[in-house]
Amino acid sequence: MASPTAAANAYASLARMMERSAGVEKSPDANGPSFGALLKDALGSVMDAGRKSDAQTVAMANGKANVMDVVTAVAETDVAVSTLVSVRDRVIQSYEDIMKMPI
Repeated sequence: MASPTAAANAYASLARMMERSAGVEKSPDANGPSFGALLKDALGSVMDAGRKSDAQTVAMANGKANVMDVVTAVAETDVAVSTLVSVRDRVIQSYEDIMKMPI
């Protein structure tokens, strides 16, 4: 399991990425949202899951939450982060495949 310091650093990194991509909006000539907007939404949902998990942990430490609520929130965060990492790995693999193509 990740240490609290590693988790805090990951959340801070996600927050910085969200701030940098705040200016990315829907592209004017497309019918749907841009890739940047979809990525921003995905990062936002992972950050929300992390914040929920943190809030549940603090509430349990204060005696105001159930252990099952904390475990559920942490599991949801774990699934969200795992999904994000899988997508990232697939994007990197796709980029490497494209770079190997002959021109």
